[in-house]
Amino acid sequence: MPEEDIVVVRDLEKRYGQVTAVKKISFTVRRGEIFAIAGPNGAGKTTTLEMLETLRPIDGGSASIAGIDVAEHPREIRRIIGVQLQSSAFQDKVTLAESLRMFASFYGRSVDVAQLLADVDLAEKAKSYPEQLSGGQRQRFSIAVALVNEPQVLFLDEVTTGLDPQARLNMWEHIKNIRDKGITVVLTSHYMEEVEELADRLAILDEGEIIALDSPKNLIQKLIDSGFRREAQVLPANLEDVYIDLTGKELRDA
Repeated sequence: MPEEDIVVVRDLEKRYGQVTAVKKISFTVRRGEIFAIAGPNGAGKTTTLEMLETLRPIDGGSASIAGIDVAEHPREIRRIIGVQLQSSAFQDKVTLAESLRMFASFYGRSVDVAQLLADVDLAEKAKSYPEQLSGGQRQRFSIAVALVNEPQVLFLDEVTTGLDPQARLNMWEHIKNIRDKGITVVLTSHYMEEVEELADRLAILDEGEIIALDSPKNLIQKLIDSGFRREAQVLPANLEDVYIDLTGKELRDA
C-alpha cells in the first residue's frame, strides 16, 4: 500500500508586488516522516512554511493538510498543526506551566503539563518564567507549546539556530522522538549535517523554485555518480566531534 500524503502542495505561489518569492512549487509530505526544506537565504523556505501555516495568504496554486484546503479552511488547519517560529515571544511573568495551560485553552483542551515539559527536558522548570530560560530551553519550550493541541503536523523553522553543539544534538533527539510518536515534521534548516541526520526526504529551494527533491542519501549518491569528488581528503572526524568529545554530550542548561 502506498504511503499516505498528509501535505499536498500544487503550484504554490507567493508574490510581493513584482517579485515572485515562491514560484509554483509542488511537493508532498508523507504521514509520519521528517521532511526538510533547505536553501540559501531568500530562497523562499520560510515563506513556504508561512503559507502552509496560514500565516501568509496563498497567491497561486493550492495546498492541503490532512485533506483540508489551507486557503479555504484556515481555522481548521490551525487546529491540526503545530508551529514553532524562529522567534517566539512569551509572557515574561507567566510560568511555563501556566503558559502551556493558557495555550491549550485556546484549543479547548486540557493538557498534562508535567508530561509535556518532561518530553522536552524541562520538567524542573514548570514554575520558571521564560525570561529565566537559556536559548536552548526557550527553543524546547516553544516546541512544547506547539504540541499542546496534539498536532498531526509540526512545523519547525530553523529550530537549532544559535544553539551550542550539545543543545543541537539534544534537539535532534527531541525531533526524532516527536516523529516516532506519529507526528509528521516539516522543518527548514541551513545546516546540511542536520538535514542529513534527520530528514527522510529533502526539498532544496533556490530563488523560489525546487531544484532537487529526494532523500538525502539519494541526492548524495546522484552527486557521486556524476563524478564529483572532494578535492580535500575527508577525515573521519571534524572539529565539532572534537568539541563534543572534549566537553561531553550531556545537555547543559545552566
